[in-house]
Amino acid sequence: MNKLKVRLVKGLAGIKQRHRDTVRGLGLKKINQTVELADTPAVRGMINRVNYLVRIDD
Repeated sequence: MNKLKVRLVKGLAGIKQRHRDTVRGLGLKKINQTVELADTPAVRGMINRVNYLVRIDD
């Protein structure tokens, strides 16, 4: 299965609680933290919801 590297590039202060929960669900806690996730439709949907907070790295 393909993997995605997702990095948190913006802090969570002043962000909606649902978006904070989504970032937490992706396994991200700190700015510039990177996690490797399976490339599934559920993960893609979570990334799309918080696309202004995260970046997909190669």
